[in-house]
Amino acid sequence: MTPLITRRRMMTLAGGAAVTIALPAFAAPLDRVIKNDVLSIAVYRDFEPWSWRDGDALKGIDIEMGELIAAALAVRASFVELIPGDDVAADLRNAVWRGSVVGQAPADVMMHVPIDRQLALANDRAVLIAPYYRESFTMACNREKQPDCEIAPTELKGNPLAAEIDTIPDFYLSSVGGGALRPSVKHFSNGVLAVGATAAGDTEAVVATRAQIEHGLVKDRARLVARKGPLPMMMSPGWNVGLAVKDDSRDLGDKLEAVVTALIANGKIPAIFERYGVTYRPAAES
Repeated sequence: MTPLITRRRMMTLAGGAAVTIALPAFAAPLDRVIKNDVLSIAVYRDFEPWSWRDGDALKGIDIEMGELIAAALAVRASFVELIPGDDVAADLRNAVWRGSVVGQAPADVMMHVPIDRQLALANDRAVLIAPYYRESFTMACNREKQPDCEIAPTELKGNPLAAEIDTIPDFYLSSVGGGALRPSVKHFSNGVLAVGATAAGDTEAVVATRAQIEHGLVKDRARLVARKGPLPMMMSPGWNVGLAVKDDSRDLGDKLEAVVTALIANGKIPAIFERYGVTYRPAAES
């Protein structure tokens, strides 16, 4: 049985090949977007550094990217905050092709979708396009408690460690070294909180996405040190992140791919990542 793919468990897709599926020739909503003068964009709620609220204001890499994409179409951006469902298939259904059960209409495009062959083939009402970043995992350590973050994780046995619950970082720390670290792992509801716990000294080290750790360094560089080398026996080589549109959105999907490609080439998308302290890493070719 194929495991459910949630926003949290999208990080288990690392072995899937990057893929962009050609859009079928159905209805073309680009004209509707232009006519309405708005591009509706679904983003995940409480997903720092990608999309989150600072007071009443939406912030994040995906927010600024969405605004750039909309500007390139000469329309305004309107954001729909998506609460993660049971799996990414549910998120695609709610955000892109059907709408939510409480009556929220689907958006024109969804941000931060794992570009994965398994996911694409299992969800033919949505089309995964325009990979714009390559995500992966790394470790950060508290500078005072563990200044050498290049050590093997197994050497941290007996010391408190942090990870987002039910993610590859959690599975990794709980299984490496035959499970020797499992009793030491403290669980958090998201990776940013896990990074913050290590910065505060509540835990000695954290495994999280590179984006979460690099963004955490912006606030806590004096207290955090990031690992430079690869994590030994980490099962995930990383995964591409991109967009999704409905299966009958051929011309919109084509246009968005061209826009994202141009915004990467002219440096505007990499500059957004830099503002949030995240090193821009281009998506791997399929």
